[in-house]
Amino acid sequence: MGALSPWHIILIALVALLLFGPNKLPELGRGFGKMFREFKDATSGNGGRSDDNPPEPEAPKKELTAPAASSASEPVQPTANK
Repeated sequence: MGALSPWHIILIALVALLLFGPNKLPELGRGFGKMFREFKDATSGNGGRSDDNPPEPEAPKKELTAPAASSASEPVQPTANK
């Protein structure tokens, strides 16, 4: 008696259809789905991310290179401290 049988689920669906009408039921389903998704994200420690807004992929990192040295024929002039 503790579990819901298929007849119980059908009866609940018919009562919901009578109360809310066929136009409102899809909105209610989306609302419940969003609520459960947010609850799951909050309890799993997912950082508040949801499947609706996936994180953007990171841009590939560029390697840092030393600046190009001037030609080897030019000597480097030391600066004088006066």
